[in-house]
Amino acid sequence: MPLRQKQNGANQTMITEFILLGFAGGRDVQLLLLLLFLVIYIVTISGNLLIILLVVFDQHLHTPMYYFLGNLSCLETIYSSAILPRMLYSLLTGDRSISFVSCVTQFYTFGILVTTECFLLAAMSFDRYLAICKPLHYATYMNDRLCFQLAAASWVGGCLAITITTSLISQLVFCGMNEIDHFFCDFGPLINLSCSDTRIIDILVFLLSSLCALPPFLLTLVSYVFIITSVLQISSTSGRQKVFSTCSSHLTVVTVFYGTLVIVYILPKTSTLRDLNKVFSLLYTILTPLVNPLIYSLRNKDVNEAVKKVTRKLAVPTRNL
Repeated sequence: MPLRQKQNGANQTMITEFILLGFAGGRDVQLLLLLLFLVIYIVTISGNLLIILLVVFDQHLHTPMYYFLGNLSCLETIYSSAILPRMLYSLLTGDRSISFVSCVTQFYTFGILVTTECFLLAAMSFDRYLAICKPLHYATYMNDRLCFQLAAASWVGGCLAITITTSLISQLVFCGMNEIDHFFCDFGPLINLSCSDTRIIDILVFLLSSLCALPPFLLTLVSYVFIITSVLQISSTSGRQKVFSTCSSHLTVVTVFYGTLVIVYILPKTSTLRDLNKVFSLLYTILTPLVNPLIYSLRNKDVNEAVKKVTRKLAVPTRNL
């Protein structure tokens, strides 16, 4: 409950918990959303955990590409678990309250993961660029040391950027209304409730968002331009179609992910964008973790072969029973 205390010579209601308004609608709508998001969560976790297990235990997947995919799947698993379980609990029980500490913790966890994903997707596109455009030098350039450095830099970069932002948010004073018009504790809706001067943190978040989203997106875009240029030089029509299919799928997911981040965190907040904020947020918080394992791995021939091997190994003991 809000705590009343004296500040600057006047009584103000200090907020110690928030209300996540989530999605509008009656009980039937809430139950429908509960079922939908529960299925999405189960599929997301199952798909990403499967990829992690395959990458860890199958020797044929111990390559740079699958090393990054394993990192991405690990990230997506934690990412989904930072948002969806709390939302499912609210849809099931109707309890939409969340403490200030839990809210800031959720933002911090989500912020680290979404920022890390920006860098990690760029590293993955760079890996594909080297594999397709520089195949003779790929093994030399993309060695174990560079893979580790790129992955570590992605995680450390995400931690540093969000730690700065979260430390400033934790010092803000929240008073008055405590209703957050969102389904999780995101920066914009949270900062709008503060009665402190937020100009510095607004500028800082704009700069950090621009730094963490735009350069990785441009690097990814440039990488795929070179990849597509190289693919056009392939004489085999079936070879071109195969690579184009993979590249277009990757580029679509990357464009949706970066594009929604730019709209939510960088573009000026017009009334139309504010109204669509939840829709855009659904794309990068729920849709992206769901489709990433499908797009990046489960359609891949090597991963399909690894799944078949595991299935055969599990089937042998069953037959012997």
